[in-house]
Amino acid sequence: MTWSQNYDPLGSLILSSLVAALPVVVLLGLLAFWHVRAHLAALAGLLVAAWIAIFVYHMPAQLAGMAAVNGAAFGLFPIGWIVLNAMFVYNLSVETGQFAVLQKQIAGVSSDRRIQALLIAFSFGAFIEGAAGFGAPVAITGALMIGLGFKPLEAAKLALIGNTAPVAFGSLGTPLTTLADITHLDLHLLSAMVGRQLPLFSLIVPFWLVAAQVGWRGMLGVWPACLVTGLSFGVMQFVMSNFHGPWLVDIVSAVVAMAALVGFMKVWKPALANEHVNEEPAGGASGAAWKAWLPWIFLTAFVFAWGMPAVKSGLNATFNQEIEVPVLHKAVERVPPVVVHAELEKAVFKFNALSATGTAAMIAGVLAGFCLGLGPVRIAKLYATTIWKLRVPLLTISLMLALGYVTRYSGTDTTMGLMMASTGALFPFFSPIIGWLGVALTGSDTASNVLFGNLQQVTANQLHLSPIHMAASNSSGGVMGKMIDAQSIVVAAVATGGHPDSPDAGTVLRSVFWHSVALALLMGVLVMAQAYWLPWMVVK
Repeated sequence: MTWSQNYDPLGSLILSSLVAALPVVVLLGLLAFWHVRAHLAALAGLLVAAWIAIFVYHMPAQLAGMAAVNGAAFGLFPIGWIVLNAMFVYNLSVETGQFAVLQKQIAGVSSDRRIQALLIAFSFGAFIEGAAGFGAPVAITGALMIGLGFKPLEAAKLALIGNTAPVAFGSLGTPLTTLADITHLDLHLLSAMVGRQLPLFSLIVPFWLVAAQVGWRGMLGVWPACLVTGLSFGVMQFVMSNFHGPWLVDIVSAVVAMAALVGFMKVWKPALANEHVNEEPAGGASGAAWKAWLPWIFLTAFVFAWGMPAVKSGLNATFNQEIEVPVLHKAVERVPPVVVHAELEKAVFKFNALSATGTAAMIAGVLAGFCLGLGPVRIAKLYATTIWKLRVPLLTISLMLALGYVTRYSGTDTTMGLMMASTGALFPFFSPIIGWLGVALTGSDTASNVLFGNLQQVTANQLHLSPIHMAASNSSGGVMGKMIDAQSIVVAAVATGGHPDSPDAGTVLRSVFWHSVALALLMGVLVMAQAYWLPWMVVK
């Protein structure tokens, strides 16, 4: 049985788009305004998405059901697997008392929370994004900031805002390598084009991050540090993306930004105000300095190694199960204008248990535990405790991804993309907004590029615009949606949980939603300016 997607089932693209948006409206509305628990809001959104897919888009019920199962499985592996093991590393660091040592060392760079946010949420988060991606940067940086004394909501918000500019080059360039595969456009040209859009935002985001933390007046007190961080990161982002490729952009840029900020803090100090200072950690902070970094050194080393093509391919050769999802695989047909020619949508669940990033994090945690003096039994108990604490968040992530897969395979998200693509001369403005929508729905810049990459290319050719420019803009705009996708929101809430005043997912969403919208609109303005008024910025 093959079912062809119909992107305008109601005969009016506007009306069909309004109906297609209902699952997202229900999900976000329940989270943000009715304070419904995240897993229940996700379940409600999933039920609405399934109802619309079956009764409005006339998708066979068994296909809709298997799409939900496929998404739920993907939510647990690899997404949930990464979150689980990243939190395991953090819990291990706390359990051994080394996190208190780490707190003192970071406070040694600066006790100013604004500087710490630049160092952790933006710079270190970008490094983790470049090596691992998915939920790891938000989980790790959020937990780090909580341990340093940040308030839970503040830590969640900063972790999400900081994880924007690096996302298009995350996981060793996976979003762009996937975009090139989908569209058959040149990878180096796509990398260069994104590298002429995101560096400007890499310069802006550190200022934005601190302003979201302490207000614009508080940000002015550390503007030189914001400038050093953003400029060093943005310059290297441009250089690496334009003259090397997408693979190491985030890692190199993050290392340079961290080194520049630490070096700058040796010659410049902000005027401290009490409200911006983190208190020294109380007690438990004795120990060798290098031990405090051991879990994070292991995590970084293993995640980086796991991302190398030779290592990944070797591990996959040892074990890699690719399971064609029953009923769903090649049963859904995508049709023009989303693709040039009708094509069957694959549905393959990849159980690459050895090469998965989460496995690298787990091994790093276990080895760090042994090196820090923990025995096998204590490590196993700590791991079991981590699983128990994350049982509801992992269920929530699974339901969120189930919702996203139903909208993807039913074509409802494509309906909303086509609505924006019908804007004619204004399309360059809406091109990154389509990417933003894709990431907000799927939780992944890679998935958004798969979903809308061909739509961007086809529409660009119809409007005599550069396909490279529009396809790259899908990825560049998508990064702004990363801070509000349901998966990231849940991860941020989990990473900052366990405290009396810990925020729920709805509170976290409300804290970052308008930041995401504003940055996406600014990206739309930049892309439109490049298309019509700054053509020299467009890669030829």
